[in-house]
Amino acid sequence: MDPTPVYSVVNRRRLSNSDDTAKPHSTFGMSGGVMKIAGRTFVVSGGASGLGRATARDIVKAGGNVAILDMNADLGDALVTELGASSAKFWSCDVADTDSIAAAVQGAVSWVAATGKPFGGIIPAAGVGRPGLILDRHNNPLSLSSIDFVMNINLRGTLDLIRQVLPHLATSPPSGPDNERGVIIMVASAAAFEGQMGQVVYAASKGAVASMTLPMARDLSRFGIRVVTIAPSMFDSAMTAVMSDKVKVGLKKAMEFPPRAGKPEEFSSLVTQVIENIMLNGVVIRLDGATRMPTLRGRQARVLTYAQLFPKARHFSTLPFP
Repeated sequence: MDPTPVYSVVNRRRLSNSDDTAKPHSTFGMSGGVMKIAGRTFVVSGGASGLGRATARDIVKAGGNVAILDMNADLGDALVTELGASSAKFWSCDVADTDSIAAAVQGAVSWVAATGKPFGGIIPAAGVGRPGLILDRHNNPLSLSSIDFVMNINLRGTLDLIRQVLPHLATSPPSGPDNERGVIIMVASAAAFEGQMGQVVYAASKGAVASMTLPMARDLSRFGIRVVTIAPSMFDSAMTAVMSDKVKVGLKKAMEFPPRAGKPEEFSSLVTQVIENIMLNGVVIRLDGATRMPTLRGRQARVLTYAQLFPKARHFSTLPFP
């Protein structure tokens, strides 16, 4: 049997074919080999505050357009004023309501047609948490309404926005030697891997987002669309701003380096890198500074869980764990 490796045989055949050798393969750093943000439109839900707002700012800074979907019209309008009406547009949207998403998506489609900047990505950053023990000390199970509230926004809302924008993203003109059309960047959480007491439903919703990353990437590979999920740990937000010093000190004990909450700009920086690096696909990236939350019990668990996760607003990134 010829011991020559199969790949060598294949390579020799390619080298002997003048047509093949005349066609260079995609190379990292090649002109056009990196997906460009400039000239593309990105849909960001939860885009008026927190991680979504930082992402919207970076997209516009890089020359892209951003369709901002959020429940808070005041914050959304203020962000459009900041970024400029030619680069940003706001739609009031409840991601738990499929008709609300449909209206916002249709508006974004019309805007894309008017600007000539095709869709380049979907970033569903809207999320919420409602802490609650699956069985409390009075032997009462967690209410179904609490379960539905979290799952409808964090999981169903993420999937619904993606599925409604996808037909338009899949028909965007391909770019670069790899014919890429765009990228979906979902937001999970460290709680998907180390959920605390009172986070059963929240951890379930974020764990589901993480687990659908690879199958979604496989579904969409034939369209030239990538899928990546970012799983942040505690990040600066409206919620962390009102934490007591005692709670902050307790949280820092679980952090390695840096021993602090992440900044929204550090999240959006990773989003930019994911958009531009075509080899990032089908992966969940932890953004946590090596933080691993320990098991919390008793009074400590009650303090940290409820003080951290009380939802001040439905669709903003007010949660320490996004």
